[in-house]
Amino acid sequence: MVLHRELDLLLSSSFIEPPKDGAKSSGMSIEKKIEFLESLTGKVSNRRSRRWINDRLLMELVPRLNAEEIRGLFAPPPWGDEVPPSTFSMTNIEEWDRFRNIDMDKEVNIINTLENSVEKRKGHIDADKLAVLNGWHRVDCRTREALRRSCLFELIEGYEECVRAFITESAVGDVLELQIQDPFHRLLLHGVCEFYNLASDTVTEHNGVESSKMTKIKKKKKGSPVLPNITLTHFLKMSKEGSW
Repeated sequence: MVLHRELDLLLSSSFIEPPKDGAKSSGMSIEKKIEFLESLTGKVSNRRSRRWINDRLLMELVPRLNAEEIRGLFAPPPWGDEVPPSTFSMTNIEEWDRFRNIDMDKEVNIINTLENSVEKRKGHIDADKLAVLNGWHRVDCRTREALRRSCLFELIEGYEECVRAFITESAVGDVLELQIQDPFHRLLLHGVCEFYNLASDTVTEHNGVESSKMTKIKKKKKGSPVLPNITLTHFLKMSKEGSW
């Protein structure tokens, strides 16, 4: 009963009643409507009626949307821009029918051929990448950081050419000696040797008053040196470019 009385009070309000006989509304201003609704909140005790008043307050506070604002709410279609035609809709019907009505045996043969070619190419690439990564993991962490930050690709490539030639042309027990005075360059050389699984050691040689640093490179007694198809220089360049 309380709910019905409160609803009767709200529905009998002057600004809620619709205009009769096509006449203009009594036209209470928005401020007066808000004041009237706020005055009702103290008289209404029912929760549902109070919710109804709050909804009316929000409706009065928020102005009505125009067509452009409504279109923005529902964009894209049906109110926004037109949907671009799909690739299938622009395809020639005859060509699309050929694709759909392909012979099942021919379809199986095409799929098997593509899968075999992809697996062969992927297996070849993965083998090369695996060899490079294994060599990279053999390099000491401090040397890896130096190789990453270094931009001396020509110097590293020169070291690689000497090391690769030594691996292919040397016999067991042979030693490659390189005289390098710069300590950072020697560090890069040791990194190249570790990449190719070679043993390297730097010793100081005294020639009278002067002394020089000599790096001696030889094959390990256990484990054979590795010659991956992808060089260390190429791997470092790809890493710098972000393509590895």
